[in-house]
Amino acid sequence: MNVLISKKGKNELEFELQGETHTLLNLLQKTLLKNKRVEFAGYRIPHRLVDAAVFYLKTTGNLEPVEALSEAAEEIKNEAEEFRRKMAKALDAFERGKS
Repeated sequence: MNVLISKKGKNELEFELQGETHTLLNLLQKTLLKNKRVEFAGYRIPHRLVDAAVFYLKTTGNLEPVEALSEAAEEIKNEAEEFRRKMAKALDAFERGKS
């Protein structure tokens, strides 16, 4: 993954993500939009054969875009860890039930 910043302001951030597709971008967008201090979060993939996307984020005056991204990344990380723990527990229970 490569990130290129194209615009950074007090309340907006635009960057290009190379090497990523809808999987990460959609998760990031949905997580950001849960934050009441985020006015807009969205992305576009200019061409389906190009492995790059442009992400745009706009926040209210109470939150800087970089901080919003950091909070969203932390939330995604926590959800992934919770999923890992629950999956390990379910697999363990499944294996014990087979014995």
